[in-house]
Amino acid sequence: MFSKVLIANRGEIALRILRACKELGIETVAVHSTADAHAMHVRLADESVCIGPPPAGESYLNIPQILAACEITNADAVHPGYGFLSENARFAEILEAHNIGFIGPKSEHIRVMGDKIQAKQTAESLGIPVVPGSDGAVRSLEEARKVAEEIGYPVLIKAAAGGGGRGMKVAENADVLATALSTAKSEAKAAFGDDAMYMEKYLGKPRHIEVQVFGDGKGNAIHLGERDCSLQRRHQKVWEEAPSPALNVEAREKIGKVCADAMAKLGYSGAGTIEFLYENGEFYFIEMNTRLQVEHPVTEAITGIDLVHEQLRIAAGGELSVKQEDIQFEGHAIECRINAEDPRTFMPSPGTITHYHTPGGLGVRVDSGVYQGYKIPPYYDSLIGKLIVHGRSRVDCMMRLRRCLDEFVVDGVNSTLPLFRDLIDHQDIANGAYDIHWLEKYLELD
Repeated sequence: MFSKVLIANRGEIALRILRACKELGIETVAVHSTADAHAMHVRLADESVCIGPPPAGESYLNIPQILAACEITNADAVHPGYGFLSENARFAEILEAHNIGFIGPKSEHIRVMGDKIQAKQTAESLGIPVVPGSDGAVRSLEEARKVAEEIGYPVLIKAAAGGGGRGMKVAENADVLATALSTAKSEAKAAFGDDAMYMEKYLGKPRHIEVQVFGDGKGNAIHLGERDCSLQRRHQKVWEEAPSPALNVEAREKIGKVCADAMAKLGYSGAGTIEFLYENGEFYFIEMNTRLQVEHPVTEAITGIDLVHEQLRIAAGGELSVKQEDIQFEGHAIECRINAEDPRTFMPSPGTITHYHTPGGLGVRVDSGVYQGYKIPPYYDSLIGKLIVHGRSRVDCMMRLRRCLDEFVVDGVNSTLPLFRDLIDHQDIANGAYDIHWLEKYLELD
């Protein structure tokens, strides 16, 4: 096992990793920007190093500074969390060259899955079902028209290097294809420096289902069930739950086995999430995230497995601590992302938290790095914390969630708590009858 881990992240995920390290007897190093000097994970870490000013490009994305922090603290491994450098293959390679462990998959797998076109081709070769679409990048309008005619309108145009909904447009018919392609290419070039595009069949009312996988790089791989992340706004997840209200045991076991077998064949090491669109009983691969997910706590709640502990063990050269037959799914869990944003417009609301009280009780978990008097900086993601609730059934879970939302207090900044208090009382949510477009339609009608 590692002796000292540097946490190359901030906020609630940095604190989450720190806690896991302490439980395993591993010393921790927190790196931080000047804006995060008083962050909770910085206060609790065994050591801390300032790596730059507030802009992420000069601090949390500054590889030389992070490497220097590893060297001066003698950290023997880095946990990247999610976001920032977590899916940067070059970062993993640089750490390896300096004999510093990267708590994540092999750089080759990060690189393959980081390119949407190559990821889709790889998934298909591993037996994972994919959305009908172009075989590779679409290099001209003429080629785009040909692909669209083959797979049928509407079509989804996506950036090969994309994420977060940027460089993504829908063309309902041939008349708007040229404009959609041009706009998507411009957005992708501005956001990622790469305007390579590919096309897929656009699904009308799909759910977003993702499967948590783990491999040990030794040919062993398991799945830990699925999460339903269909409540989204602008392709950003808002509410996640496990298991999905849309799947039965047979569908769950079938897609889980497909994903686990694929990871074993790939020789994948560490945590990963394979994301799908699910419509009319069929799964269609979207992408694979080669890191820990924001919503990993709902999987931990229904399996009882600490995913960060597992990451640390595998990255240190160990094998999976559980086999597929050992995993039992118990109850239901829901996570709400509480952000410092206007609950309707989602405009960020940085500022000082004047009052802060989190709910508690059986089956309640709050992952948060904030506290009363904490100043939410304007430079980063606006996440205040994640409320995770577990119950014996989905009904029990919803009742507990309603109670927790009533207890949760965040004053001094706007938060999305009022939105969740509305959602919990909506009949569609109670019935689990929603798709990836539901929330945006709800907000437009409200």
